[in-house]
Amino acid sequence: MTYQPPFLITNSILKLIAEISEMVGRWSAENKENLSPQLRKQNRIRTIHASLAIENNSLSEKQVSAVIEGKNVLGTVREIKEVQNAILAYDEMHNWQPSSLNDLLKAHEILMRSLVEEAGQFRNNAVGIYKDKSLIHMAPPADRIPHLMQDLFDWLQKTESHPLIASCVFHYEFEFIHPFSDGNGRMGRLWQSLILSKWQPLFAYLAVETVVHKRQEHYYQALGVCDKAGESTLFIEFMLGAIKEAMEEVV
Repeated sequence: MTYQPPFLITNSILKLIAEISEMVGRWSAENKENLSPQLRKQNRIRTIHASLAIENNSLSEKQVSAVIEGKNVLGTVREIKEVQNAILAYDEMHNWQPSSLNDLLKAHEILMRSLVEEAGQFRNNAVGIYKDKSLIHMAPPADRIPHLMQDLFDWLQKTESHPLIASCVFHYEFEFIHPFSDGNGRMGRLWQSLILSKWQPLFAYLAVETVVHKRQEHYYQALGVCDKAGESTLFIEFMLGAIKEAMEEVV
């Protein structure tokens, strides 16, 4: 039986899809598909800074920009390496296919190179997510990861769900499985951007991560509520709201 991630299509989700689609239509009608190099660069800096800040990287947006420009930055070796890897990963994004598990492993290898020993490989140990020393999520056992990830990618390849919904569902399911020893958050956000960019290229440079960073507490709350509910509806609503807010900045 083909795996079907559990979620509901609510009125709120339908409304957000309509609003986002209308903004995408306006964007296309105004012939803005080809963003200026400067705007692409600015949005890429904001994206990388925000996604890493969610993972407690303390470098400022200005420092991230300096790293991208090859300048010396006062920061830890690890934080600077995180930025350098993220630059390489986002630059390679257009070469990957959302439904390719091999591409996902390649992306993780680039994103986590020299940061973890298992870069580009699924974890082989148990992982729990803690907040204030309290366990808030126990990820599935390591020996189930290859099967769970293959099921998820098979679903992504075959689903007829709108790309806006499919990208959110994938993001949630990916975080639930937590397939890597580290880098799961930034990988989930990167892959959602990839899925959306294959639908509408502008999403490759839309800084949704800045909104997620701003609403970071709600991001984790949505993940937690969905874990308890056993389905991703609330997370879909949260991420669509973040996408809409990011779109409002550019349309």
